[in-house]
Amino acid sequence: MNNGERKERRGFASMSPEKQREIASKGGRAAHQKGTAHEWTSDEARNAGRKGGQISRGGRGRLVEPGVAESGAIAAEAVGE
Repeated sequence: MNNGERKERRGFASMSPEKQREIASKGGRAAHQKGTAHEWTSDEARNAGRKGGQISRGGRGRLVEPGVAESGAIAAEAVGE
C-alpha cells in the first residue's frame, strides 16, 4: 500500500498552527451566534475535570489501568465526593 512513500499532509495538518486556530475560532464564534455551542455549567466542568484526572493518573499522580480508574470513580460517587 504505502510502498515506503510518505503521504503529503492534507487539510488542517498542512496548515500552520496559527491558521488552524483562526479557522477553529471562526467556527466557535459561529456556533455561539447560532445558539448551538455547548456551554459548560460549573458542575459539568468539575465532573469532567475529576473524570479526566482519575483516568489519566487515578488522582494519585501516576497512570492507572482503565478498569481500576472506573471502579474508583464509582466508589467516589457512592460516598458523595
